[in-house]
Amino acid sequence: MKPEMKKLLLVTTVLVCAFMLSGCRVPTDETGAIKEITLNTSFKEIMSSENWFSAILVWPMAWALNNLTPRVGAILAITIITVLVNVVLLAATLKSQVGMQKMQLLQADMERINKKYEGRTDQASKTKQAQEIQQLYSENNVNPFGMFFIQFAQFPIIIAVYQAVQRASAIKTAHIGNISMETSVWSGLKSGVWTYLILFVIMAATQYVSMNLPMWINKIKAQKEAEKHHRKPVEPNNSMKFMQWYMFAMIAGLGLIFPAAMSVYWAIYSIITIAKTIFVQWYIDRQKEREGLVR
Repeated sequence: MKPEMKKLLLVTTVLVCAFMLSGCRVPTDETGAIKEITLNTSFKEIMSSENWFSAILVWPMAWALNNLTPRVGAILAITIITVLVNVVLLAATLKSQVGMQKMQLLQADMERINKKYEGRTDQASKTKQAQEIQQLYSENNVNPFGMFFIQFAQFPIIIAVYQAVQRASAIKTAHIGNISMETSVWSGLKSGVWTYLILFVIMAATQYVSMNLPMWINKIKAQKEAEKHHRKPVEPNNSMKFMQWYMFAMIAGLGLIFPAAMSVYWAIYSIITIAKTIFVQWYIDRQKEREGLVR
């Protein structure tokens, strides 16, 4: 199996496992329609008829969306809930977020080590390669296994917001101009409402930027570092680009067939992710500045 396919399989497996572990299958009624959560839906009702995931995580956010939407509108309601959840997650997992972004910034150094030992299959070379990679992690205070576990643990919360947007009755019945939040982008376009195309383009553009921003930052950093040492920057691994395009194509495809509310949510989530990436990079730069002053 090619390395690209191995990494793609790994990413897909992680996503599937995260969805399964969080009980993410959206509850449906006997007709197959997604069960709505209204202002009259109680915690006790959800707990008895569904599961702990829906009752403890999804219901409170759907309740908040149902209360906020009539007052501030669907876009602002989704924004408020998504921002609050991400602020809490960032505060709880800042160290992990910093580590993940550092991992992106270390890609050039990783590539350099891998190229150094390329084609060398003897045990001594493999051991030295592993030691150099471990030293790279240690020097930059990066613990890959701990970071991936914390990132994995966040999935239930993220998926709960995703489900709350799908199930909140106030969101489903809301309109943004002539866009109905329960109509899919594809159906809206077929009916001749071209504002759905604007929504799709905004969602796709913000998604693309949020997914690629860490790599762009990494590339700029690698170029500056290479110029400082009078050498050519190491080209990033093509398999990473392949995975990015795969994920982008999958989300763009879902954005066409899912209700417009999900495109609004993905656009808002992507904008928040972009802001979070910029903040974490600022935090990393500040850390390096302080370390430089101490030394």
